[in-house]
Amino acid sequence: MSANTPSRVHYHKQARELELGYANGENYRLPIELLRVFSPSAEVRGHGGDTAVLQVGKKHIGLQNITPAGNYALKLHFDDGHDSGLFSWNYLYELATHQDDYWRDYLQRLEDAGASREPSGIEVKSI
Repeated sequence: MSANTPSRVHYHKQARELELGYANGENYRLPIELLRVFSPSAEVRGHGGDTAVLQVGKKHIGLQNITPAGNYALKLHFDDGHDSGLFSWNYLYELATHQDDYWRDYLQRLEDAGASREPSGIEVKSI
């Protein structure tokens, strides 16, 4: 088992955070919005170069399900229907340990685009 493999994963539905606990005592809580906007999927990252797609309106995003992908990753099923990215243990650890930098980058890109974290229009979710 890699040092970046959590020993515990817990979804806090009310707070919309994914908690990762590690054997060495490290513990991180990642906002689901952060995970959604930095999904490793081609739909978000694009297909190379400068083709990443800025994700907007994801402030209130949650998870419908979490499924393991072998012993190396999680597949997160977001409640907006997105579920095409595999979050490797290494990538989750990178997001967890550098989330302030990722947030700053995301917020700057939103500002540069004149976009918002808030959903546009009426949000409709099935329960």
